[in-house]
Amino acid sequence: MIIAICDDSESILANTKSLIQKYAAETEQKITIYEYSSGVDLLEKYTGDYDIIFLDVKMPGMNGIQTAKEIRKRDKDVSIIFLTSLIQYALEGYKVDATNYIIKPIGYKRLKMEIDSWQRKHSDNLDEFLVVKNDDGLYKISLKDIVYIETESRNAIIHTKNEKFICYKNMKELETELEEAGFSRCHTSYIVNLVCVENIEKMVAKLVTGNIIPIGKSKKKIFMQSLARYWGERL
Repeated sequence: MIIAICDDSESILANTKSLIQKYAAETEQKITIYEYSSGVDLLEKYTGDYDIIFLDVKMPGMNGIQTAKEIRKRDKDVSIIFLTSLIQYALEGYKVDATNYIIKPIGYKRLKMEIDSWQRKHSDNLDEFLVVKNDDGLYKISLKDIVYIETESRNAIIHTKNEKFICYKNMKELETELEEAGFSRCHTSYIVNLVCVENIEKMVAKLVTGNIIPIGKSKKKIFMQSLARYWGERL
């Protein structure tokens, strides 16, 4: 697991880190911990790899709620757990899809409960996201939201259900990274999420979103085998 702690109090940072290390030792897990003293610092160094962020609400400058709003623009999946001394601030957190809140001072029993809860919810899909870096920043994209990927002017364009992202990885890299996650390359210029394929007509794949994706002759056999296997596993 990768956990970030963001709090302007050195004592809170040290205590929270100590509790997480205790949890890691007790459960014999490897947990990487990153510490930040401000929301600005967290956002400037945001990696997109975090599983959980323990985020202080009341910080000078950019507070925790403002920081969480910026995080959600880049990462819709990370679990944000607010640290607060006042419950009214915690209630604001739900507007930015916070997982939960912990009233300070933080106790081991409560922290353990939150990490255990995350483990139960994510034990079957720990790696179901794609991290993309481009000139606009770093983004963690849920695989279930990706519809298809296409090449455009030497870049890969990742089309999700609601938006699209430029990705500087080449199609071969993406194909290798996604082939075990239900994606298949149907054309030199296209990779599709097999769950989004509605039907095949001649040399095109019709997607549930209405998109029509071409199927290349050299890719058709392997693509159809991948699709048949994917559908067969769900019968």
